[in-house]
Amino acid sequence: MVGKGTQEAAKGRGGAEQRRASASGAPASDPAKIRNVALVGRSGAGKTLLTEALLMATGAITRLGSIEAGSTVSDSDPSEVRQQRSVALSVVPLTVGDLKVNLLDTPGYADFIGEMRAGLRAADAALFVVSAVDGVDAATTALWAECERIGMPRAVVISRVDHPRAGYDAVLAACRENFGTGVLPLYVPVRSGGAITGLLGLLSGTVSEAGAAAAPRPATEAELLDSEAARSTLIEGIIAESEDETLLDRYLGGADIALDTLTADLEIAVARGSFYPVLATSAETGVGLAELLELLTGAFPSPLERLLPPVTGLAGELVGPLACDPAGPLVGEVVRTTIDSFLGRVCLVRLFSGTLREDSIVHIGGHGLADRGHQDHDSDERVTHLQSPLGATLRPVPFSVAGDICALTRLTDAETGDTVSDREHPLLVQAWEMPEPLMPVAVQGEAHSDEDALAKNLGKVAAVDPTLRVERNAETHQLVLWCMGEAHAEVVLDRLRAQGVHVQTVDVITPLRETFATPVAARGRYVKQSGGHGQFGICDIEVEPLERGAGFEFVNKVVGGVVPGHYIESVEKGVRAQMARGVAAAFPVVDIRVTLVGGKAHSVDSSDAAFQSAGALALREAAAAGRIQLLEPVSAVTITVPDAYVGPVMTDLSTRRGHMTGTTSVAEESSNPGADERTEINAEIPDAELLRYAIELRALTAGSGTFRRRYLRHEPVPAKVASAAVHA
Repeated sequence: MVGKGTQEAAKGRGGAEQRRASASGAPASDPAKIRNVALVGRSGAGKTLLTEALLMATGAITRLGSIEAGSTVSDSDPSEVRQQRSVALSVVPLTVGDLKVNLLDTPGYADFIGEMRAGLRAADAALFVVSAVDGVDAATTALWAECERIGMPRAVVISRVDHPRAGYDAVLAACRENFGTGVLPLYVPVRSGGAITGLLGLLSGTVSEAGAAAAPRPATEAELLDSEAARSTLIEGIIAESEDETLLDRYLGGADIALDTLTADLEIAVARGSFYPVLATSAETGVGLAELLELLTGAFPSPLERLLPPVTGLAGELVGPLACDPAGPLVGEVVRTTIDSFLGRVCLVRLFSGTLREDSIVHIGGHGLADRGHQDHDSDERVTHLQSPLGATLRPVPFSVAGDICALTRLTDAETGDTVSDREHPLLVQAWEMPEPLMPVAVQGEAHSDEDALAKNLGKVAAVDPTLRVERNAETHQLVLWCMGEAHAEVVLDRLRAQGVHVQTVDVITPLRETFATPVAARGRYVKQSGGHGQFGICDIEVEPLERGAGFEFVNKVVGGVVPGHYIESVEKGVRAQMARGVAAAFPVVDIRVTLVGGKAHSVDSSDAAFQSAGALALREAAAAGRIQLLEPVSAVTITVPDAYVGPVMTDLSTRRGHMTGTTSVAEESSNPGADERTEINAEIPDAELLRYAIELRALTAGSGTFRRRYLRHEPVPAKVASAAVHA
């Protein structure tokens, strides 16, 4: 789509001038010369190695890094090296001719969908990387639909075509089946001895050989004949998206359509997100790298062509719409935050408007994430260090313009999702949708002395990770980290330990409650005499259960003044205190009525403390004489899965003591009529059965199932489960 210069750059012939620009991190000054592209796809599809290959092809590095050795530019987090996969968003800029391409390498594992969505927020287009070995999975199809909903321009790269088990043709067919008929190849593979050695351009009719220094050669007659059907399909697909309504009639009439016309229509269709080109690539052999760079620079839109997210003032009033203008008001968004022991907070910022300059004073504002433990905050800070990121490497730049991505260091209060704006005119960017963490992990310090360090450093870790929710459970007194899954929990724990915190996980305690199953009467007798002033308090109570959710009632039916009026409240205080402590398994007592019917007092030894103790003792005696029922929390759960998994999910729910309340077919707008239909399953499930459901649903549905939950009520615990809870 662009010319020979891009192909030369892809083959490492961009010249010393280009390599110096790439290495120095020279800032872009024109948004039209910037491309922001998110690499998305399943874990193991080859996104990181493809990034490495493009870096080497454009002269930014001289050798490919290794995922196993932890030497790739994208993966620098210690957790990434240990887990052998990307766990965080990484920005890798390429210099291609006079264009700057910011590649955003996103994690493919479901636990890190928050980082992937941050990458989409910072990008103007998405490049789906699909392995020629593993093909398309349900999670990738769901991600494609998510990009479709937000109107994100897309293209598909079929990677690892050099692998012995690669099946390019089958994977291409799967992409068209799952992503829609708008997915069409721009090139077809050229094979030699069964291996893909180059690509034939369906529009240009030329062949580029992998690793060849020579210019593309004309295709042979046999190659053209073999590719004729694919070429016709491609041209018809481009014409169908063209704004020139005469093209189709001319083409069907046998007229030749000029290459420039087809190329221009193709670029427009890709930029507006209605046509999705496919390329074959190999990071090892270099197949398709030149063609991919042409696509990145020639077909994907610049920041000028994309709508900006909604922006408001601090009071919530809508501002704008703003344009991607370096001279406009400053508006940027923190899409990722890390904490460095030397640099402090390092914030990746996508600039939507204005120009950010070193030594300027900016407003940092974060609103709307209080439910995640991120309280609304506003502060003014000086930009002392403005950087251009290359993975973990930061290169100083004097300024950054609208449309570009930069890094700010040594900030005090900035968190992921915050808005960076002008101090005199502070603004807020509407937050993107954050996934809900649904897997609880209870943690504690290995020793009592570690608790302070845990509390201090957990705040730092939570500040940089909006997909993490920290909860101190008021009933169980456990510190609970709500995570996206096991891999996410491992990363959080790794980051805590990297801060020197000795932390361990413990079993999550489900916050049960207790109630009385039957009415019962009891006496609380608190009488002590050990010389001098004694303690005397006797109360008679009746306890009866109330309906669920009724709370607590205290009724005074004392007659004759046997319990003086000023001690009535003392009895109630004692009962309430014992209810909070529990009477059977140390869980709070709820939904009961306690009636004070009698008692005795002493003119000298009775006291507030004595009757409080008598009230508490009376409730314990009532529990010993009656029958206590444990109650467990039950949540209303909505599970969304492709129709193919409805049966297995329903079967699984029956093993979780779940109660189905209905199903609903989910209608999704899609350009692909063959896309999987989805169903919402509504059920009521005990919280104890949901502790690992985020992981188990993912395994049950090949990563395509999601769920949300809300507390519904407490219900009686079955006898077997109750016995285990009491003896735990």
